[in-house]
Amino acid sequence: MDVYLVPVGERYELYCEVPDEPIEVDAQAPPGFIGRQKKRFLDLLAEAERERRQGPADRADAGWLGRVKASSMRWVAESIAEQRLLWHLRRQGSACLYYPDDIEEPPAVAMLRQHLRRDFEKHRFWLCIDSIGFVLSGLLFLVPGPNIVAYYFAFRMVGHYLSMRGARQGLKTVVWSAEKSPPLADLRRALGLDGAERERRVSDIATALHLEHFANFFERVAVTRAA
Repeated sequence: MDVYLVPVGERYELYCEVPDEPIEVDAQAPPGFIGRQKKRFLDLLAEAERERRQGPADRADAGWLGRVKASSMRWVAESIAEQRLLWHLRRQGSACLYYPDDIEEPPAVAMLRQHLRRDFEKHRFWLCIDSIGFVLSGLLFLVPGPNIVAYYFAFRMVGHYLSMRGARQGLKTVVWSAEKSPPLADLRRALGLDGAERERRVSDIATALHLEHFANFFERVAVTRAA
């Protein structure tokens, strides 16, 4: 697994890209509460990934329920993008960190570990909060229809749990190697460019790194969030 330490202004973000492989979901829900929630979680992820690869389904005539589902799929897709690295890291035994060649390896590895520790603490905190929300959502069982609030908290619980496991795997188990990457250092100069020129430069860097979705990621974390 390759992980990239991406300079975005005065800070760094971690990025990875994995092959677009379908998420496999068991036909039968595993026994127990945790198993059932994980099955629902993977079902939703699989549908969101299908829409990301094939484009969103046409729900123009599906009424308000269709619009709600479309919004839900967009939210799930955003969650996948933000937590993909940690979700995949939990299954890794080794990984390579690529870092800009204008910094040294020890601080680059230190930043990686700092990110993982911060992510572990953040997802542990939100796992506790969403677990409380899920329990309290049980008070809505008397309301007719599906308990959307419970589904929402269940999705977040599983997502934070998997992210927490991935961060812990990266800190405790994964054997890391590190390599310098000149194209990553070029991103610092790209930040100072305007609009279309910045997009062209970042696209060239993404091509050099063989990363299909990197340009969208960089635009989101370096430009949109800074706006």
